[in-house]
Amino acid sequence: MDVLRPTLVRIGGRVYRKNLIQEQPFPLEEEENFCAGPGDGADDDPCDAFVVEETERGFQCRVEVPSPLYKYIIGKKGETKKRLETETRTSISIPKPGVEGEIVITGQQRSGVASARTRIDVLLDSFRKKQPFTHFLSFALNQPAVQEKFLQFKEEVLEKCSKDHGVSSSLFQNPAKLHLTLGTLVLLNEQEIQKACDLLQQCKEDFVDQITGGKPLTVEVAGVEYMNDDPAMTDVLYAKVHMKDGSDRLQMIADQLVERFVASGLMLKEWDRVKLHATVMNTLFRKDPTEERSNTMPGKSSFKDRESFNGRNILKLFENFYFGEVQLDSVRLSQRFSTDSSGYYATSGQL
Repeated sequence: MDVLRPTLVRIGGRVYRKNLIQEQPFPLEEEENFCAGPGDGADDDPCDAFVVEETERGFQCRVEVPSPLYKYIIGKKGETKKRLETETRTSISIPKPGVEGEIVITGQQRSGVASARTRIDVLLDSFRKKQPFTHFLSFALNQPAVQEKFLQFKEEVLEKCSKDHGVSSSLFQNPAKLHLTLGTLVLLNEQEIQKACDLLQQCKEDFVDQITGGKPLTVEVAGVEYMNDDPAMTDVLYAKVHMKDGSDRLQMIADQLVERFVASGLMLKEWDRVKLHATVMNTLFRKDPTEERSNTMPGKSSFKDRESFNGRNILKLFENFYFGEVQLDSVRLSQRFSTDSSGYYATSGQL
């Protein structure tokens, strides 16, 4: 990391610098013992990013935390919680595991309560980023005609390229789940899912209807491309998606949706622009054709476990393969590892 351009962490409307430090290796589990301390860049002074209430016995602050994240505040054998309480001179009340509720911080000094809250926010932000995504914003591309063309593509690829290294039927997407992903989210309880659904509807009112004119977008799915640098070592092959009229309206909607979700804290910013693509072949499907498992462990890369395939002939023979025309009339908040009655992902909300 460039010390002159440190990584910025956005929490509750404020921006913190992530300082470069020399880390010492410890035998204990990292996730169970991480604790934001005085030198972590957290501001110990009270701020307007959250409310610290004055009570008869001092001060208190409430923070909504999804139950799966409680363990990171508690730490191994309660050590993280005890350390936070000792260093900030506060008491931290955490609901029982699996019970949704608020963490309540109380103390005699406003500054101590505010410090504990800020450090908890830093902890939660750090460990939330390590959670595998649970939902994603998508456009469904699984219309019957497109599915039929996809199955034709699969049949022809296996007929002409099955002798190429790594090419097999297990690499192909489930045709009922063909989709265009706009961005991924980590939603850990019903409240966060509802927040995402509400934001989706707000986006519809704020700009989506204006861009579309209240009418479906007609797109074409045509041509294939690969993700990595070497086509002989391909992990992901995707179909390209573009507006039939040549406009950039789909790109505008995708980029503005992601921008709005990133600003809300529900999504992490990964790229400057959304890459409009529909995955048709993926080496992750080799072990799990139904994609009903977690592809990566939190904070770990799965690429070392993948067996790449030689995509050179596929790219040459199917460079301009036409999958079909699609009417896009809704953006869905899709649930990962799920299937609805149509064979597509279960939908938590849509616009």
